[in-house]
Amino acid sequence: MRALRIPVLLLLVVLVAAPALAQDERPIQLSLLNPVQIFSEDESIKGLRLNILYGKNANMTGVDIGFIAGHTTGNGKGVQWNLVNITEGDFLGWQWGAANITGGAFTGYQLGWYNSTKGPTEAFQWGLVNSAENMSGFQLGLVNYAKNMYGLQIGLINIISSKDKLPVLPIVNWSF
Repeated sequence: MRALRIPVLLLLVVLVAAPALAQDERPIQLSLLNPVQIFSEDESIKGLRLNILYGKNANMTGVDIGFIAGHTTGNGKGVQWNLVNITEGDFLGWQWGAANITGGAFTGYQLGWYNSTKGPTEAFQWGLVNSAENMSGFQLGLVNYAKNMYGLQIGLINIISSKDKLPVLPIVNWSF
């Protein structure tokens, strides 16, 4: 019981101090299942987001941790550790989960069973299936796909669809 005093006290301080902070960024978010969370999904979090089942916010900067899913409708920066990580905008940092999905530009490291980026990507993707539209970096997985690639793929099936010659290769594929 004594060990819970400090975390509970910190949570109470944040809850009391949060309304005094700027309306567009909150220092902490605790989500059970959106919309059952401290702040609405329209708020941005700069600090820590704890997702018990599913948390959703506009922008996320900092550490995003949860059991099931963390969802950012805008941009993300920092570390995402959830079973499913979704960022609809740009992301800078590290995504670690079963599925990591970024709708905008991605810079950093994705580690998961399924990694996907839609915007310009400067990254290292390591997973069973890696997918990127415009990739600059390295993909390591069973199946690697890039529409456009400046870098290296290592895996069972490697696809760079914009290559004129040998767009699909086993073991290794590259484009420089």
